[in-house]
This record gives sequence, structure tokens and C-alpha cells, in this order.
Amino acid sequence: MQSVKTIGSNGQISLGKEYAGRLVIVDEVEPGVWVIKMGEFVPDSERWLLNPDVKRNIEEAVEWAKHNSPTESNLDDLERRITDGR
Repeated sequence: MQSVKTIGSNGQISLGKEYAGRLVIVDEVEPGVWVIKMGEFVPDSERWLLNPDVKRNIEEAVEWAKHNSPTESNLDDLERRITDGR
């Protein structure tokens, strides 16, 4: 679908109220030609989570947690293991 829009004096165009508040990426593929894509975007501070190795480790941890119930920790034993290097 194509539509003709007028760029206002403030440099903005309206895509319609149904898109209000949504995030978009605007790619200028050449001067005067833009591609607008709606989507959800990852903040820079969370982008590391998309690393394939990190993603795989997280998936493995979630799978492990599904099959292993939490147990109470023995803090004395944990301290001993840490200080003994085991």
C-alpha cells in the first residue's frame, strides 16, 4: 500500500494513530528514499545477551533449572570449598 504524506514544517510525518508510541527504524537507503520498519529493539546495555555463546549458556541454564529443584545451601560447606580451592 502506498500513500502520499506531507512532511510538516517541523520535519515530521504522521503514520497514523494506530502506530502511536511504537518504535521504528528509519533507514535512508539513498537521499530521499527511506524504509521504515516497526519493531522492538535491544538496548545497548543488553545487546551482549544476543551473543550466540551467551544465549546458548542461558538456554542450557534454563533447561538445567527445569530438571533440578532448588536445594538449601550449606554455607559452611560452601565457604570451605571456596577457601580450599575445590
